Amino acid sequence: MTSMSNLTIVVFRKDRSGLGECFALFPELPADTAGNSCTAYQTIGQHCAADYQGCVANSDPANPQEYADLHRELERRGYDLDIRKRATAAMRERRRWLAIQRSTRREQPV
Repeated sequence: MTSMSNLTIVVFRKDRSGLGECFALFPELPADTAGNSCTAYQTIGQHCAADYQGCVANSDPANPQEYADLHRELERRGYDLDIRKRATAAMRERRRWLAIQRSTRREQPV
């Protein structure tokens, strides 16, 4: 059985380029030291930093059939996913808190 604390929240989206490529946004995982950007994943390019609001504004929600391959790929990479339709303010705040925690640990002398 999976512990709820081990789940990674993910929002699946598809781009509007005409190709309809799906990508995953991890709204609680910081990609920078301030937590302004979240972590994202796409099969081509894999992990990167993303502006959550910008990505959502320029994409459409992906349905389970569309993101099924990406979902399996992420699970093979070790993710235990909690799929959501959208991020909340609490998720954004958690991302910022985690970024601060990580940057504080890096600054502490060994």
